[in-house]
Amino acid sequence: MIIKLIQPKMQMRPMDTGLKIRMAPSLGLLTIATLLEQEHTIVLENENVEEIDYDGPADLVGITVTVDGMNRAIAIARRFQARGIPVVAGGIHITAFPEQAQQYFDVTCVGIAEKTWPAIVQDFQQGQLKKVYSCQDGVQPQDIVSPAYHLIDKRKYLYSNIVSTSRGCPFRCDFCYNSCAAYRNVYVNRNIDDVLEEIQRINKKHIMFIDDNFIGNPAWTMEFVQALKPLHIKWNAAVSANIAQMPELLDAMRESGCQSLFIGFESINAASVSDVHKVQNQVNQFDDLVEQLHKRGIMIHASFVFGLDGDDETTFARTLDWIVAHKIETVTSHILTPYPGTQVYDQLVQQGRITTFDYSLYNTAHVVFEPANMTAQQLYDGYIQIYKDIYSLKNIFKRMPDTPEQRIPYLLFNLLYRKFGKVTDGLCQWIGYERIGRLAEWLSYRL
Repeated sequence: MIIKLIQPKMQMRPMDTGLKIRMAPSLGLLTIATLLEQEHTIVLENENVEEIDYDGPADLVGITVTVDGMNRAIAIARRFQARGIPVVAGGIHITAFPEQAQQYFDVTCVGIAEKTWPAIVQDFQQGQLKKVYSCQDGVQPQDIVSPAYHLIDKRKYLYSNIVSTSRGCPFRCDFCYNSCAAYRNVYVNRNIDDVLEEIQRINKKHIMFIDDNFIGNPAWTMEFVQALKPLHIKWNAAVSANIAQMPELLDAMRESGCQSLFIGFESINAASVSDVHKVQNQVNQFDDLVEQLHKRGIMIHASFVFGLDGDDETTFARTLDWIVAHKIETVTSHILTPYPGTQVYDQLVQQGRITTFDYSLYNTAHVVFEPANMTAQQLYDGYIQIYKDIYSLKNIFKRMPDTPEQRIPYLLFNLLYRKFGKVTDGLCQWIGYERIGRLAEWLSYRL
């Protein structure tokens, strides 16, 4: 049987370039491939890097769906459905908000692939395909399979060194998908030996861990980073702000090769953080958190959300001042986006504050609701301006790390990815994304 797995084209934000869409392949689709490739022919197509073949042979089509890609996923599905080919929709948006999807797709897949796709394929072969498949019991470490890395066409991506060590997150922040009903009871770490084997199979000296929260189970993380030390790799990951309360774990992370950590600060306004129940963030401890990381030579990639109910038009300038004063190395900003299925979405719907249900705009770069303490235009303008201000040449040099070995990686990201990303993207198209990715990996390991 031929199973075609598709990733629709993503919606670009104003600050994005082709570097964003070619960053890495979909681990979700590669996981499905692992489950099925022994008995079936798997065809992978990522619309961000290649054209979709609508006319080629396929018995069953699977599409991974994000909220801003929903409209595009529907359009792709219709092309295959017109040929009589059933289409399965899964992914983060479908799992969070499955009700809407059932009218557009033949099958909706709610939950992780390991607990749904084997049954989908079996029922399809027996002519008993159901409309909805969902995880009926909890996820165990042994349930999780390694993605089919050998199917990646590395020439199309900057990085193929991405690894997930867990599923889910123990926290339930209102604006996050982990506040959705389907995700509330899902948090599991993989078996450490399985992850180590995966890292060795990838055979890279730099690994990006893409967990929702790498320290969701600190005891597991401590055991894992201790096991990483003999591999002599460099790595980065996403963690919650309560890492500041774990100095021994921070020491072990640094000793095992941690270079940088992505942290969702979200806001320097305590009221804004409290409103969305981000209990792991204590704003009065942010300064100490930054100091704890910087004194260990760990760089910070900070994420901020603008438009929370505690925010007003002065929030942007205050946030910029804090970022520059604390020499935060890299920053990602978002406009608050009420993802369907989350607590924030339900709240804003009840309050009548959502202004559009065009999900193609739900990519954190559009204002799709009525802010509490500023106009929609003020929110959008502030979001655009803070990116420009953070990555101005003046502020790039003001934020230069004190640790000498961090300065070249810092400048490479701030100048080549953010400030002059379009130029870098053109260079990648000429030289090749994989080659540039290998160079970045080599630099990150050597410096």
